Amino acid sequence: MALSLRSHGRLKVLAVLSLILTLLTLGPAPAVTGSAASAGWWEPPARPAPDSRVDVAGEPFKGTDAQGRVRGFVDAHDHLMSNEAFGGRLICGKPFSELGVADALKDCPEHYPDGSLAVFDFITKGGDGKHDPHGWPTFKDWPAHDSLTHQQNYYAWVERAWRGGQRVLVNDLVTNGVICSVYFFKDRGCDEMTSIRLQARRTYEMQAFVDRMYGGPGKGWFRIVTDSGQARSVIEQGKLAVVLGVETSEPFGCKQILDVPQCDRADIDRGLDELYALGVRSMFLCHKFDNALCGVRFDSGTLGTAINVGQFLSTGTFWKTEKCTGPQADNPIGNASAAEAEKKLPPGVAVPSYAADARCNTRGLTALGEYALRGMMERKMMVEIDHMSVKATGRVLDVLESESYPGVISSHSWMDMDWTERVYRLGGFIAQYMHGAEAFTAEARRTDALREKYGAGYGYGTDMNGVGGWPAPRGADAPNPVRYPFRSADGGSLIDRQTTGERTWDINTDGAAHYGLVPDWLEDIRVTGGQDVVDDLMRGAESYLSTWGGSERHRAVNLAAGAAASASTSEWNPFTSYAPGRAVDGDRRTRWASDWRDPQWLGVDLGATRTVGRVTLDWERAYGKAYRVEVSTDGDTWRTVWSTTAGDGGLDTARFTAVPARHVRVTGLERGTEWGYSLHEVGVYGS
Repeated sequence: MALSLRSHGRLKVLAVLSLILTLLTLGPAPAVTGSAASAGWWEPPARPAPDSRVDVAGEPFKGTDAQGRVRGFVDAHDHLMSNEAFGGRLICGKPFSELGVADALKDCPEHYPDGSLAVFDFITKGGDGKHDPHGWPTFKDWPAHDSLTHQQNYYAWVERAWRGGQRVLVNDLVTNGVICSVYFFKDRGCDEMTSIRLQARRTYEMQAFVDRMYGGPGKGWFRIVTDSGQARSVIEQGKLAVVLGVETSEPFGCKQILDVPQCDRADIDRGLDELYALGVRSMFLCHKFDNALCGVRFDSGTLGTAINVGQFLSTGTFWKTEKCTGPQADNPIGNASAAEAEKKLPPGVAVPSYAADARCNTRGLTALGEYALRGMMERKMMVEIDHMSVKATGRVLDVLESESYPGVISSHSWMDMDWTERVYRLGGFIAQYMHGAEAFTAEARRTDALREKYGAGYGYGTDMNGVGGWPAPRGADAPNPVRYPFRSADGGSLIDRQTTGERTWDINTDGAAHYGLVPDWLEDIRVTGGQDVVDDLMRGAESYLSTWGGSERHRAVNLAAGAAASASTSEWNPFTSYAPGRAVDGDRRTRWASDWRDPQWLGVDLGATRTVGRVTLDWERAYGKAYRVEVSTDGDTWRTVWSTTAGDGGLDTARFTAVPARHVRVTGLERGTEWGYSLHEVGVYGS
């Protein structure tokens, strides 16, 4: 989600949710009429009447290419059900309704008769918020590319995107308890997890709604998938694979109040188990507000100030900044005023002023956050790194690299682009926010060489219903407009202007007003940017499934876990043990610590000769600046396989050509601090 006043990249003010994979009791089948004109498998025998048109002719492509790869576009970041979030009255209209299109596409009650009480519309769009509230059948003022509070994901519009070549849609369940609590209009409570469960249920209900049009369970084009093999099968059938994700500020209640976590490891385990059972396979650990798991990548300007106020109201703390230690930086906060939001602060409390040269959040990935991350890895889930602070993202990538875990996603342009290659090197997937065609093309070309180097496809994140803003029209007099009708990217379908009720949309004059115009936007990219960008996007489905499948297949056996360990020295403490075995006990809350002098060593006996190609070192604050990794088959003759003189602490991964070894030793030559050497965990892996 992307709470922002314009399109481009001032993303989201919302947070996402979890799901409830309990099978639902579904209502009556939608009213239908007549047989479809086409007898093709892609057309339902009957549709609700009246309903939106799709305006795409031709059979959707099926199967794989000559190399056995699936094809199709990927929307890695959408919010199908955010109308159920934030108290239920922030996003007006529904993606489907058993009562039909007139019930689904109608405005919030308080927007009648002229939008005078459309407070959130006024806040996000400017002006006075007034608009024609009527949706069906006239749609005079909405949906529109700059109308951020009205439904953009009606099922028939999603169907049009599928017919136009999209084959993966990630439905991020989203909400934010603070926004819900301060918004004037709501018809339900503000608990984030309750909203996430409801949105999950609604997604399954939408699948059943579509299925009934096609004759029963499993027959529709909208297919929720829970593993990459299932997704691949759905795409090979020419249908749309829908993946459930979560993007919320306080997942499983893991908020912090005055820097004190309000959850523990048991809460995280229960939360991850519930989300997984609901079908969730990707999620954000933090979003908008610092929480008990990680610090966020700030929003800027007036919006940033407003969200900072929201963080204080939720947690009792404002964002805290420091000078960055590397080339990456979080978004500048600035010192813009947000008068209406600041009125919510208690008397005498004011938003801090921030130094321009202090661009990094002091909060990174917490110990609980790392526990949650590793819990996701154990469940083969994919982690979303957009919205994480530089410090948090850096640690997440360190952890993933130490385990060679490919399940990392940047879904809508919030990651620092300097880390693009690290993501691709792991086998991760990157999508760009749904910017205007020219801007999208420019950014796609900037990273094209890396995608070619790593054989990666590309994706987009529409963030529809995410309050972010979408591409504006380029104008009917643009030198290279989209000309209707046009062919889909695969050449098999003919796409005309989309009509719903009495309104017909044109990408040239309306911009990306709703989800049904995704194919039109892709054609705009082709005519302004070139076929090669669209070709990269068509490889997106295969690339996304490769990341997901790699996560599912991942196996990392730590040969050092529970092994016999020895050391040159161990620091003595009357209250706890810093014995060498503490570095191989699998508990990152314990550690080995040496005496405060050079050199020192820690050795691990694997019990038998094994093939070793990777060693991970999770340093405590007392780290090694210069050290080497040595191996031996007999414990007497040692060979150096890796060394550094520029250690900086944190989590280090030493990779080297695999060699036989029974004994592995880390020898510290120069300490990085005044203390000794201290390691939370040492990992030894085959490759």
